[in-house]
Amino acid sequence: MVENNTTATQRCGFVALVGRPNSGKSTLLNQLIGQKIAIVSDKPQTTRDRIQGVLHQGAAQLIFLDTPGIHRPGYLLNERMMETVYQSLREVDLVVHLVDITEPFGKGEKFVLETLKGLDQPCLLALNKVDAINKGRILPIIDFYNGKNVYKTIVPISAKSGDNLDPLLDEIIPRLPEKDWLYPPDYLTDQTERFRATEIIREKVLLHTHGEIPYSTTIEIDAFDESQRKNGFLLIAASIIVERMGQKKIVVGRAGKMIKQIGIAARKELLATMDTPRIHLDLHVKVVPGWRNTERYLSSLEIM
Repeated sequence: MVENNTTATQRCGFVALVGRPNSGKSTLLNQLIGQKIAIVSDKPQTTRDRIQGVLHQGAAQLIFLDTPGIHRPGYLLNERMMETVYQSLREVDLVVHLVDITEPFGKGEKFVLETLKGLDQPCLLALNKVDAINKGRILPIIDFYNGKNVYKTIVPISAKSGDNLDPLLDEIIPRLPEKDWLYPPDYLTDQTERFRATEIIREKVLLHTHGEIPYSTTIEIDAFDESQRKNGFLLIAASIIVERMGQKKIVVGRAGKMIKQIGIAARKELLATMDTPRIHLDLHVKVVPGWRNTERYLSSLEIM
């Protein structure tokens, strides 16, 4: 958790965290808020929706929006993810572009730059993962991005370790509007428990599977029964959606071993996240051919 600073004037504003897939946006959000708000994995395109996290820093309330990684869409699902990014860019007061400094500049980062050019809002650049490279490489990279004439300032950071986040906040806060807070001081996120359950289960699928499975999978909540909540019991039934029967066999695993591992990991985190001592998690795998390109099905999903 970043230590509080004080500001002379009360400020409040929305800050979009944008960048290529796997640039560290969700890790940065979690580090800033001081707890896990967004799921993380080593798979690109982990974030599919806009995740909101609120940081109270002195007299400032910063409403961060973790957005899907900017990429050229190949499916209707990805088109919707990119529309989430564009909508966020239209609505926020400030943009923080995260760049993985360990990756060479290429077509993907050029596409992000083209997306950010012409924005009315100020844009800051956070060069992430500086703890993973030789320090002598940082200044030439800063000079390179300064030459793009897109950013108000550039701050090297490590989202994973939390290094240099205070200087980043010092650049963000003065650029936020002077206005009253939108949320109470104890407010952290707009996520419902049902949405959190969806994301936690999907994260465990991402962590336990490889190849095409993570990108061909989504989660559908079939039941979220709170009728016994007063007795300390919550029932969650969910379907892991895949596109082909072969993918279902992989997710289920031999003798159900894979889905059991996913369920154990998901239930453990759900118990740590939700206000109940007992959770019954019932997981199934369902085949929905072409769900990533089906308008009606995407519209029915919790996250879309």
